Amino acid sequence: MSHSAPHIHTPDGTIEVISRALGKHMFSIEEANDEVAVHIHRDALVDCMVQLRDECEYQQLMEIAGVDWPDRDPRFEIVYCLLSITKNHRIRVHLTTNEDRPVPSVTGIWPVAGWLEREVFDMYGVLFSGNADLRRILTDYGFSGHPQRKDFPLSGYVELRYSEEEKRVKYEPVQLAQDFRNFDFLSPWEGADYVLPGDEKAGEGAAKGTSPPPTPKTTDSATQTGAGKAANKEAVKRSVRKPKATGDKA
Repeated sequence: MSHSAPHIHTPDGTIEVISRALGKHMFSIEEANDEVAVHIHRDALVDCMVQLRDECEYQQLMEIAGVDWPDRDPRFEIVYCLLSITKNHRIRVHLTTNEDRPVPSVTGIWPVAGWLEREVFDMYGVLFSGNADLRRILTDYGFSGHPQRKDFPLSGYVELRYSEEEKRVKYEPVQLAQDFRNFDFLSPWEGADYVLPGDEKAGEGAAKGTSPPPTPKTTDSATQTGAGKAANKEAVKRSVRKPKATGDKA
């Protein structure tokens, strides 16, 4: 084996076959870094997937991923990763949507898509029409918001805790125990231009004229550590013991 990883090779004619099978439902296809990306119209998703499975031999749906582009319209991009067992090749299928435009479900083609679509719905809030069990799968019941959106706060909107007074689990708005510290990110290697907590003690000591700490004690020879030939002889003497007396006492 000449390389640590197998060489990924796109079969000859793959782009032409996919372009012919999808036709007007596809508006672009490209190959970069040995990966083929197909961009299709949202409403034609089911028809395109059937063609890719039956005619182009991409039999398995491996993953559905979401991408959030807050500055774009439509905002969200849904990516389907397909695998061809017969060709040993993978492709990506891309489409765009917004939170108010449902994406057709592909659970009728691949039942495993039910879990994958629920994950995208939970993390990004994208709806899938035709999914009979579209509910959250990773977050808790009553969770507010969608964590993978770029504008979702790191601390969340609500927090879960057990109330000793009410003897139950309750949701409350997030209350931070302390304010976030202000860091100087402009010059991280030169240090901040303000006094950090604890640094004022060093300034006070210098102002009072405190004498410098004493010179640390060092050992220049082995005898100062209690080692050496003399110590070894003494250790041998102490380790030698007289043999115990044997025999019965009169």
